[in-house]
Amino acid sequence: MSSISQTDTRAAASGAIEREVARRRTFAIISHPDAGKTTLTEKLLLYAGAIELAGAVRGRATRRHATSDWMELEQQRGISITSAALEFELHGRRISLLDTPGHRDFSEDTYRALIAADSVVMVIDAANGVEAQTRKLFEVCRRHRLPILTFINKFDRPAKDPLELLDDIESTLGIHAAPVNWPVGNAEHFRGVFVIGSQHLLLYEREAHGQYRAPVEVSNLGDPQARTLIGDHVYAQFRESLDVIRTAGTPYDAREYLGGRQTPVFFGSALTNFGLEPFLQAIVELAPPPQPRTSDVGPIEPTDDRFTGFVFKIQANMDPRHRDRVAFVRVCSGRFEKDMTLSSSRAGKPIRASRAYRFFGRDRETIEVAFAGDILGLVNPGQFGIGDTLYAGAPVRFPDVPRFPAEHFARVRPRDTRYKQFDEGLRQLEEEGLMQVFYAANVRREPIVGVVGALQLDVIGARLRSEYGVDAELEPAAFASARWLADPAAPVPALGGGSVIALDRRGRPVILFGSAWELDYFARQHPNLALLAESPAS
Repeated sequence: MSSISQTDTRAAASGAIEREVARRRTFAIISHPDAGKTTLTEKLLLYAGAIELAGAVRGRATRRHATSDWMELEQQRGISITSAALEFELHGRRISLLDTPGHRDFSEDTYRALIAADSVVMVIDAANGVEAQTRKLFEVCRRHRLPILTFINKFDRPAKDPLELLDDIESTLGIHAAPVNWPVGNAEHFRGVFVIGSQHLLLYEREAHGQYRAPVEVSNLGDPQARTLIGDHVYAQFRESLDVIRTAGTPYDAREYLGGRQTPVFFGSALTNFGLEPFLQAIVELAPPPQPRTSDVGPIEPTDDRFTGFVFKIQANMDPRHRDRVAFVRVCSGRFEKDMTLSSSRAGKPIRASRAYRFFGRDRETIEVAFAGDILGLVNPGQFGIGDTLYAGAPVRFPDVPRFPAEHFARVRPRDTRYKQFDEGLRQLEEEGLMQVFYAANVRREPIVGVVGALQLDVIGARLRSEYGVDAELEPAAFASARWLADPAAPVPALGGGSVIALDRRGRPVILFGSAWELDYFARQHPNLALLAESPAS
């Protein structure tokens, strides 16, 4: 092949990568529990044409479970426990939606999903405003400078004044709130939204159970028929608050939004499908495409020709028919091709990516190619770990994925003699990052597990039983924190109170402290003995 034709081929390949990257949108959804995040996720899929019928988590017993909730315990309790990857097409864009757990006990899995996203959708309950979990997750987004679109949900129910809600966002989160549309009424008088930019009034009809797209009538403020439909009282209140926004509100500024200093705000009702069209349009038009990623060799551009990515999640037994472990990889640059050879920053040896999948909740399909912004599922027979950088060509390493220190502990006792399945289940669940496992002296058969949120202990018991056939008892243990010795060879002084010395799975010494006071006292008494809140690097 001549040098000219080789140049043309490389240029064509680079052009293809640039086109595919430009149409990718990868975002996560965050919220306080019960703000309607899972319902909004279902409706986004409904309006994108990815599903034909929306099944809310709560509602009629005959409804389906939420598309993104694949775990048995999620379906039983009506909550999202694991971060699910959902990929679909929307208005010519390739959307990767990371549906993160909203429950306060699953912040570590949520944190990893946020690191894999390029932007975030923040869902707020119109009756409650900004709540505790929203504030916590918002701070994670702020640290990573993620652009945030805000959807104020549940305007079909009694709600706070929209001006009060904007003030709550600004005063509580310290970010400017720029309304993109404005609600017309609330609760039983909620009629629709006014799109500020286009000056269109979108009036909706309630559709039974919200399982299909809501009929919408497009009008303008001067339409007498629209005023009649809305009602004089609701119309007067709507116009009064709209006039305030027009004169004193924060106008939308794309640069401020992309810089994480401003959040465009949308009002609506995910349950009744009011206000979803302008919000979907914003995801397509406003949310950024894949961005450069910091690495040990400098920023990696998403349009770089070489493939790079990192593992942000590992999940076992998503499909009982396969009984495999899947490593979820955020593609950061280049073009992934099935059967290509990859290297891992941790393993250091070539890995052939022969089984690669795209996910839609539990459902999977084999893929041949992927680009920056895509979420890639690789079958993981033990080579991958959370935080691993995968690359083709010259070595590169992205920053490690942080771990949250465990706050709740329990002793795990198998109720039968299936020790092999018991050990395998604990090992695989620990690989997922669900928990940390510690072994106190001479009690190998009764390990201690540490988790971020207490409900994760229920998840451990349920998954050991349903996925590994092991019936285990989890007895809460009176520990408050775990700290590793920075120098594993350092002698450990005598421990008092409820503290004990244990080993992690790799044999590294870790101290389990019985209380925050005991940890503080130990640190004061032994200032030269450095402790680590996170497991030291392998």
